[in-house]
Order: sequence, then C-alpha cells, then structure tokens
Amino acid sequence: MAILSRTHLVVLFLIGVLVPASAHAVELKISAQALEHTLNQQLFTGAQGRYYIRGDEHSACYVYVDQPKVTFVQDRIVVHVHTHSKLGTSLHGACLGLGLSPEADVSILPDAQNENIGFRDARVENLSESKELNFFLIPFLSRKLPQKMTVNIADLLRKVLASSATTTGYDMKLDELHIHSMQVIGDSLVVDFDGKLNVH
Repeated sequence: MAILSRTHLVVLFLIGVLVPASAHAVELKISAQALEHTLNQQLFTGAQGRYYIRGDEHSACYVYVDQPKVTFVQDRIVVHVHTHSKLGTSLHGACLGLGLSPEADVSILPDAQNENIGFRDARVENLSESKELNFFLIPFLSRKLPQKMTVNIADLLRKVLASSATTTGYDMKLDELHIHSMQVIGDSLVVDFDGKLNVH
C-alpha cells in the first residue's frame, strides 16, 4: 500500500523536523486514486478484484462487489461500486433465482483517529431496489468498506523510514505522530499532522 512515494514521505518528515515546533503542522495531500489503491489492497483482493459479501467464486448463489471508484463531493468522500448477485436457492450446482447487477454508492466523512486516517458518518446514497440484496449491501457499505479504507499513517511511515539509512544516508526513527485534522479540499484529502523524529 502506497499513498505517496517513499521519497515524498521522507522529504515531508525532514521538513517537519527542520520547522520549529510552534510552526504549522506538516500537510499531506491524498488523492482519490490513492484511496482507491488502499481499498484495492485491503479489501478487493479476491479473484479479478472482487470482494464477496456472500459465497465465493465457486458458489452458485453469491453477492460480490468490484471496481471501486472514489470521488470527492463537497466535504465528503464518495465510493461507487458495481454489484453482482445471484440470489435464490442452490440446487445441483445452479442458483435458482434472479441475477441482479445494480450500482451502489456510499459517502463518508474523513475522521482523524490518533495515528489513523479514518472515516465516519457513512451514508448509503444509492442502492438496489431489491430488499434481499440490500440486506447484504447495507452492512458492507456502511461498516466494512469504511473500516477497510482506514490507514495507520505512523505504521506506514515507519516502514518507509526503516530503509532511510540506505536511501538517504540518515537513520530516521519516528517516535510519535498525531493527526490534527483532515478535510476534503478540492480534489484532495488534506491531512494536517506533526510528529517526533530522531535523525542519526
């Protein structure tokens, strides 16, 4: 999972170290494509980029979603997915029931959670007309999907800094990190944070 390149992250933290503690926090801009990448890496890991809510690729009856698309609308993050389902009764390797493939959307607000880029206030914006299919989709859209978009920035940076001695000539260790705020501004999720970094 990579939100920014290693070089960009190292430069950001070096700037944070050189700026006095009373100065403005370091600002990180995350694109919609980066959030899509996170979703694909942490949730849509099944065959052909699918996430099965019910069943699997061998099931006669199933519900799965794929092709997540992230956009920013005002202060919210909107995730659009394609759904595919066959709902009914499995009999002799076939599903006796209807096949449905509607689109679905959920919007969420960014939420700073200590070291985490998190999300809250999930609102399902678009669903199918099938109550049976929505029974599976609503918990996925309102809980599972936002949870899997969460990223621990401190852990990510520590992984990057683990090779800092080789890549930069400086051995850098992150002691702590605190996210102050997150908000959608234009075409980016802007994260303001600061941290303590030891450089040897």
